[in-house]
Amino acid sequence: MSAVARVAGAYDAIEAAGRPEVWITLRPAADALAEAEAVDARTAAGERLPLAGLVAAVKDNIDVAGLPTTAGAPSYEYLPAEDATAVARLRAAGAVVLGKTNLDQFATGLVGTRSPYGTVRNAWDPERISGGSSSGSAVAVALGLVDFALGTDTAGSGRVPAALNGIVGVKPTRGVIPCTGVVPACRSLDCVTVFARSVPLARRAVAVMAGPDGVDPLATLLGSGPRGGWRLPATRAGAGAGGGADTDADARARADAGQARIAVPLPAQLAGLADGWAEAFESAAARLRSSGAEIVTVDITPLLEAASLLYGGSFVAERYAAVGGHVREHAELIGGDLDPVVATIILDAAKHDAVGYFADRERLDRLAARAAGALDGCDALLTPTTTLHPTIAEVQRDPVGVNAQLGTYTNFANLLDLAALAVPAGTVSGLPFGIMLTGPAGSDARLAEIAATAEPGERHDEPDVDLLVVGAHLRGQPLNHELLAAGGKLLGPARTVPCYLLYALDTQPPKPGLVRIGQPPAADSGPQRAGDAGASIAGELWRLPPVGFARFMAGLAAPMAIGRVALDDGRDVLGFLCEPAAVRGATDITSYGSWRAWLGRDSRGGPA
Repeated sequence: MSAVARVAGAYDAIEAAGRPEVWITLRPAADALAEAEAVDARTAAGERLPLAGLVAAVKDNIDVAGLPTTAGAPSYEYLPAEDATAVARLRAAGAVVLGKTNLDQFATGLVGTRSPYGTVRNAWDPERISGGSSSGSAVAVALGLVDFALGTDTAGSGRVPAALNGIVGVKPTRGVIPCTGVVPACRSLDCVTVFARSVPLARRAVAVMAGPDGVDPLATLLGSGPRGGWRLPATRAGAGAGGGADTDADARARADAGQARIAVPLPAQLAGLADGWAEAFESAAARLRSSGAEIVTVDITPLLEAASLLYGGSFVAERYAAVGGHVREHAELIGGDLDPVVATIILDAAKHDAVGYFADRERLDRLAARAAGALDGCDALLTPTTTLHPTIAEVQRDPVGVNAQLGTYTNFANLLDLAALAVPAGTVSGLPFGIMLTGPAGSDARLAEIAATAEPGERHDEPDVDLLVVGAHLRGQPLNHELLAAGGKLLGPARTVPCYLLYALDTQPPKPGLVRIGQPPAADSGPQRAGDAGASIAGELWRLPPVGFARFMAGLAAPMAIGRVALDDGRDVLGFLCEPAAVRGATDITSYGSWRAWLGRDSRGGPA
């Protein structure tokens, strides 16, 4: 798909989604289309652009030239003249940025509710939280509005929202992506992260952004290899260590490396998970075991104790160093422009002194040594990404307590200089469940390799499936969640050739039936219009991974069927059709041209 077509489709999807809280600043469509035209011209001239034809969103604590950066606080707003290093590298590779996304203010929180720009509702269930602080970025990806999005991660903000919205979240090794142009939460711990619908796409974006920029003093050399006390198995050490794209040497090393050794926590350390999540986690571990991995139980007490230091120790003082002056100087805005929970955390952080910091630093070093000893020889630690999926109302009743629970398995990673990768692992009670792989610094590629085996029956050599939907599975309609659960991504609007009829069926929920005139139903099976050429019917084109499509098909209910549908651009794709018997007595709504037009008809019964 051309960059122009993808951008146009993305803006249509954003309008149809009706989720304004996802965005703080949406770029004017004309500007994005002009940039897309330039991308198409570059590719037509033979330039290789690894992200051409893809659209992205950027968390609003990361600079995009010409768009305001707020970090979730209107009083903090400034207009950057330059892109952050990460954004500049994405755009140079052909990605088109559509806008800046909502976040927990000053990237402080894991809930997605701490923003004066509104609570970002979950992509699957609007009554539940999206997770934070990178809430808008995660939901933009989960709803198919963009192909990938940038977040940041200090305590888990690049992973918890991924789990709660059923997508991938990659938190690279600290320093792999420079933080130049990023409003700091905790400067020494922050990571730029990527949300996507697949691990390969997320890794491709990381590879584009990786490497020192000569400005961020904490940026590290790509491929510097595992560092610190946690040692990978001898046959693994160094294989695929870099944060970017795999090399041929990486692939050979992995092929010769044998099975993975994966640690899981003690059963008691998985207590307190939401109903059904412990069983879902055991199923994920079993899938890895069946793929050839060795699963070993490890006491992760030192990791959990380290996690408590992120907010419970002096390390939180770095948040005050970042934005404490702004919060103190604008104290009269607390409860309005400034979120009261965030302001309290930041202002309280000023109480810590240097003596406390060095004491906590020593304690963290000792915990790191204990953790390295416990995990020595393991490729990765497997945990649930988070512990529960609360409603927005539950967070409002206990904003600090719920937030702390959400970071149980994420808070220690950046303190201990670890890489992590969050991936979907099915659903529980109709909501996403996610797992996380955590490894030593530099093990990014190894984690991605292991994650590829976590999906049962996944076949990465099979092509994705493009599916035309015309009714209840459209964006914003009652069955759209089924496409999201199957890993679907909206490609954009589409129309059939003018030889189809559309009927309003008597079903729950209401849905239309699409019938092709060129292959009419049998004479006794329902209404026909002999000699009528039919009409062009509007819908949406979605792309599903092969495993997701198979899962989706398993739940397809009569009278709907999947068959070949001819589009007006010459393509033949799979799409929703209707069993002929189902249109007997149904209302012919072909003249409206689409299901949305029928639903929006005026009181006189004509097209809206």
